[in-house]
Amino acid sequence: MPTESRKDTPVPASPVAADRAVVLLKGLGAAAVAHPGGTLLAHLTRVQGQLAAWGARPALQRAGLCHAFYGTDGFPEALLPTDRREELTAAIGAEAEALVYLYASCDRRATYPGLADADGPFHDRFTGLSHVPGPQARRDFAELSAANEVDLARTDPAFRDAWGPGLLSLFTRIHPLLSGPAWTSCRQVFGR
Repeated sequence: MPTESRKDTPVPASPVAADRAVVLLKGLGAAAVAHPGGTLLAHLTRVQGQLAAWGARPALQRAGLCHAFYGTDGFPEALLPTDRREELTAAIGAEAEALVYLYASCDRRATYPGLADADGPFHDRFTGLSHVPGPQARRDFAELSAANEVDLARTDPAFRDAWGPGLLSLFTRIHPLLSGPAWTSCRQVFGR
């Protein structure tokens, strides 16, 4: 009979799914794409590690590892077009891929103001449509956003200086969606 992990002990992402994701990332050139702190692959790996350190469940960790597959509102270079989502789903599972799509599809300017509101619309930059994600999806999106931005700020002081005050304001507004460790990291990194 499997034992439950303690809540304060990080549960690592499935090694098989994470390995499949890394193989796919390397095959699509993520190790050669420049990104603050080195390469895109290095950034994605750090985001996954940050989520694990915060105690995120494995599906969210896998989403962190793959969050830039379709590009993002802040990083337009896509490794896969959205009409090939099934390839990522096969590697990391449907739940994790859905989180990757949610993160990548976010029109930040239109979505961020109402993100903390239970009925705040989420604007999809790929389709132009809006929807209202459920509470878990909002929490996952917020946690992944925090892990991404914390990594960028830690690896690039110029990024932190330019964007830190705005990010602290954003994460302060949405802190009820964040885990305790994520909120603490946001305050420490962006409150400098």
